[in-house]
Amino acid sequence: MEPAEALQPAVAVRRSGGGATTARVNYSKETELKTTLVELLIYITFLVTLSLMTFGMVSTNMYHLNKVMEDLFVEQPSSESNGINFRGIRSHADFWKFAEGPLLDGLYWNTWYDNRTITDLKNTSYIFYENLLLGVAQIRQLKVRNNTCSIYPYFQPFLKSCYSRYSYQAEDKSDFGLMNEPEWKYVSASSFSPWYWGSVGFYRSGGFIVTLPRSKQESMEKLAFLRKNGWITRGTRAVFIDFSTFNANINLFCIVRLVVEFPATGGALTSYQIHSVKLLRYVSYYDYFLASCEVAFCLFIVTFIIQEAIEITRLKMKYFRSAWNWLDMLLIAVSILAICFNIYRTIEVSLLMEELLSNAHVYPNFYFLAFWQVIYDNVIAVNVFFAWIKIFKYVSFSKTMTQLSSTLSRCAKDIIGFAIMFFIIFFAYAQFSHLVFGSQVNDFSTFQNCIFSQFRIVLGDFNFESLEVNSILGPIYYISFVFFVFFVLLNMFLAIINDTYSEVKADFAVAPSQELHIADLLRQSCNKALVKLKLRKPDTDLGDENLESEEFPSTKRQDISKPSKGGSPHEKERHPKPPKLRKGKESLHHSDSVAASQSSVSPEEFQQLLRQTSELEKELNSANAKLSRIMKSMQQLKDAPGKTAQ
Repeated sequence: MEPAEALQPAVAVRRSGGGATTARVNYSKETELKTTLVELLIYITFLVTLSLMTFGMVSTNMYHLNKVMEDLFVEQPSSESNGINFRGIRSHADFWKFAEGPLLDGLYWNTWYDNRTITDLKNTSYIFYENLLLGVAQIRQLKVRNNTCSIYPYFQPFLKSCYSRYSYQAEDKSDFGLMNEPEWKYVSASSFSPWYWGSVGFYRSGGFIVTLPRSKQESMEKLAFLRKNGWITRGTRAVFIDFSTFNANINLFCIVRLVVEFPATGGALTSYQIHSVKLLRYVSYYDYFLASCEVAFCLFIVTFIIQEAIEITRLKMKYFRSAWNWLDMLLIAVSILAICFNIYRTIEVSLLMEELLSNAHVYPNFYFLAFWQVIYDNVIAVNVFFAWIKIFKYVSFSKTMTQLSSTLSRCAKDIIGFAIMFFIIFFAYAQFSHLVFGSQVNDFSTFQNCIFSQFRIVLGDFNFESLEVNSILGPIYYISFVFFVFFVLLNMFLAIINDTYSEVKADFAVAPSQELHIADLLRQSCNKALVKLKLRKPDTDLGDENLESEEFPSTKRQDISKPSKGGSPHEKERHPKPPKLRKGKESLHHSDSVAASQSSVSPEEFQQLLRQTSELEKELNSANAKLSRIMKSMQQLKDAPGKTAQ
């Protein structure tokens, strides 16, 4: 009876100490959850601000305005052009028919639908009666010099001229034709002017420029004069038609660029750019609200920069080991770039707007401003994308999110190895298709087109009839590519992810659940709020009782904190007393456990201890299984001599 009474307080102290430690761990988890939720709410506020700022930059009116201009200048022919529209241009003659027909009809509107002449235009043009033509339109061409290509010696006696494809080195800047007029003289552009990436070339700014007059009749006479005097020559490689409009109803500028390329192969290729942009940002009350969102966005970015600087100072090189930290730095860098673009765009608009609109008889180069506006929109789009991706950082306390991230991180090496094998086969097929079909099929005319076309084949969006230009290699290429890439490689990719996800799910099932429950936290916060509002009576020590009831469901708190005086015989047999000589050691262990229970455990330490405990549990299970097998083998060896003797 005496040893049981000596041991029971020590056991009770150990249990009591464990409960306190568990309470502190749970408190640490609750604190971590609260901190994560606060950070998530702050970040959602930032994301809402960013979304309001970005979606305030675009509207459906931009699409409708672009569509109107496309239908008028690209799709619609006229009776004077013999049915030729912009897309139908295939030669120099077709270009002049379009310029003197649909182009002038679209630029100059001076009659109503009932052929009634509008008298209040005052030498201005309203395209579709709603879009003011800013200044005048401009036509610009780029040429290459003669004898800029290499001719094989056998053909040199037959060819007296040779014009290569367009390049900066081969560009012709010399005056030609009627040199007394400005359209026959080369005009240089500033080094900051954007270049144009066309279908067959990369074209710089500058060139031989023609400015159309304000009236339609004068413009038609000038175009006819240029056509008769050969303004477009054999060396012409690209012709640009630029003009800008402004719609006051929706406060949008529309910058239109129509491009006709004359490649060295002959013929003509057409392309166009139509940008509807909002250059005058702050006009209505809603615009000023968006300006306040921009200021809030800048304050958020400054706060994030300070936070990341503090983290880098505290963690040093460990900071760069986390992928989320790299995402934070990328988000900040893109945001700073977007802010710089916005400031530059606003300053340039304010400086150039008055200058561009001061003379109504010159071409206002709004294409420069539209180019930087499009760049700014693209940067903001990338910024919004990474901002939404960052939400996964704050929802990582969910078990499902943790499983997904663990699956991707665990199978990363296998996916990298698979990607190497996949792209070796993929690029082999791409080069094969480019060599076999490149000269006859548009989808395989360049190596980049081959790559995109093969991805389309994988997705099922492809026209097999285009491969029939080669009746032997076409079906062989298609069938073998679909078999190896679609049926073999893609299924291997899915198998890697499925197997890894199964392993991760099994590991999470074995390990104790550490998922933080938001519902419990919200319930506790709601109860505390009701108590403060005196709508509910406070529950005394409810959290401790619930905690201890969860840890020891069959033992009361009084039985754990104090030794039992009487005790049943079964209970005394379950806790026999040790000798009194060990009482000092037990009391020393008692003091150590109390000191340990008073120390707090950080979330990182808790996760590390959890992982170590899980690994130790696995090792113990493995050792237990090995011992069981050894004991079974020894028992079999022990029973073997007895059977032999019988």
